[in-house]
Amino acid sequence: MKKILIFLACVALAGAAAYFALKGNNDTPKYRTEKVTRGDIEALVTATGTVNAVTTVLVGTQVSGTIKNIYVDFNSTVKQGQLIAQIDPAVFEGQVDQARANVLLAKANLEKADAALADTKRTMLRNKELFSRNLIARNDLDTAETNHETSRAQVTAARAQVSQSEAALRIAETNLRYTRIVSPVNGIVVSRNVDIGQTVAASFQTPTLFNIAQDLTKMQIDSTVAEADIGKIKVGQPVEFTVDAYPDSPFRGRVSEIRNAPITVQNVVTYDVVIKVDNPEFKLKPGMTANVSIVVSSKKNVLRIPNAALRFRPSEKRGKTEQKEKGSGVWIIDNKKPKRVPVTTGISDGTFTELLSDSITEGQEVIVESLAKPKNQSQSGPRMF
Repeated sequence: MKKILIFLACVALAGAAAYFALKGNNDTPKYRTEKVTRGDIEALVTATGTVNAVTTVLVGTQVSGTIKNIYVDFNSTVKQGQLIAQIDPAVFEGQVDQARANVLLAKANLEKADAALADTKRTMLRNKELFSRNLIARNDLDTAETNHETSRAQVTAARAQVSQSEAALRIAETNLRYTRIVSPVNGIVVSRNVDIGQTVAASFQTPTLFNIAQDLTKMQIDSTVAEADIGKIKVGQPVEFTVDAYPDSPFRGRVSEIRNAPITVQNVVTYDVVIKVDNPEFKLKPGMTANVSIVVSSKKNVLRIPNAALRFRPSEKRGKTEQKEKGSGVWIIDNKKPKRVPVTTGISDGTFTELLSDSITEGQEVIVESLAKPKNQSQSGPRMF
């Protein structure tokens, strides 16, 4: 009997020891860790923008009339000086003929005035000779001289009328030339805004007939960058972007211009950053939306730690202890307990951050997540009321 009691006591002690051992193990927190690695990091500024041609020319008309002919269409390749449309020239040809006739009339009036001047000059000279002989009165000489001066003024007016008529002729001829719409640059017709038979009026503003992109092998992205990030942007920085048409084919370019004019929309201030890109295969088209990533800093083969390690805080360390922690730090497991190690960090790409201090070495494990269930979490599921 005594042996049985001793046996039962030993069993009870062993069970108690096992219970407390298991309880202690369950209370031990468990963490997920990751190693400090070495690799490349790129700090990016993201933005959105619109793909545009570097130079776009709006072709309009300076005269009003009816479109008689159109010689190009969408996507047509044009050369500088090429005829691309024709406004009905009939009215303008009539104006040129009328202006040319006015020039002929003015020149005829000038010849008539010259003849009158010559006649009054002869009369004046003859009267001077007669007056010197006392054959006519002084009044007759004065009349002859006055007629001569009047004729000379009429000649001057006739010459001015000729110049005025010639100027009107040049204007009419210019308006006639304006009925021929020609391309001002070499390029591609992006849009055509008129049809044959349509009447265009240039009375108040020049109507746009064609939109011509000068060179679609060179494109630019007008992107909007937030004011918080604009200080990081520099001319010449590399850029990678995608468009919805080719989501799996990134394009590359460089920052070419940072415009100082602010753009404010709903109290949000942004700045226009121009990015130049090559488009040899004509994949990029004007108006496409670009998702831009500007590389503001890049480091090769540096120590890096996961950003999750910098965000991690042990639950039992929160409160007053957390308030005392200054600067960046990571947590490691030391003697089965989490230990905070202050670190100095550099650039970040959103996933990894550059490690500058030597307090953590390559391959060392850092805590990124706690796997222990919070103590206040119910073990038996939700309570029913």
